[in-house]
Amino acid sequence: MANMNDAAKVNTAVIPVPKLEEDCYDWWERHEQVLREKDKINPEVVLIGDSITHFWGGDPQTEGIEGAKEAWRSVFASYRVLNLGFGWDRTQNVLWRIDHGELTGLNPTTVVILIGTNNTSETVNARANDPDEIAEGLRAICDRVHVHVPHAAIVIMAVLPREEKPDHPRRTLIAEINARYAELAKKRNYAFVDIGLKLLEADGTLTQQMASDFCHLTEQGYQLWADALRPLLPQR
Repeated sequence: MANMNDAAKVNTAVIPVPKLEEDCYDWWERHEQVLREKDKINPEVVLIGDSITHFWGGDPQTEGIEGAKEAWRSVFASYRVLNLGFGWDRTQNVLWRIDHGELTGLNPTTVVILIGTNNTSETVNARANDPDEIAEGLRAICDRVHVHVPHAAIVIMAVLPREEKPDHPRRTLIAEINARYAELAKKRNYAFVDIGLKLLEADGTLTQQMASDFCHLTEQGYQLWADALRPLLPQR
């Protein structure tokens, strides 16, 4: 007879699943948009992530989301970019999307991955994951990226700070995740980019000038991300 705790031992962060949460857009339609448009875009740069990536801008566009246009243009104006950010996605959602064609047939030079913050959230649809599980989710994503676009350079973004105060438990959790992400990047010779300290005040406070809801970036926050990415893209 199966132990009741067996389900909790399964790392849900590495088991591909489609949409789990409701958000301000149609998850399934965005996936179909990607499949329709990705080959026409023929991206040089692919961004993979959740709402923080999704809401930055680029193609495919989502109606009602304005994005941070100036920050986007400042780094991506001369590149063909595919934005594979999907609001509320966890690592397991990204795995499903890659398995269902979002990278198939592409040949980007650079893939930027920012994922994991939603794996720290507990909902009725998915349990929260611990740092080791989340790092395994990232590793699985990188493995798939290698299969589909083996010549692309991979850039791992540290999970961005969340919550206003530095003593919030989620800050500690994010620090533990990022330590594992940095280790993975070092072992695999990926670029690892952590803009966390630049987003925070000297006392560790996250202000609404950088993240309007203490999670999602403002134009100013996106500009810091843009500035950090610029040296890692193919030079024109």
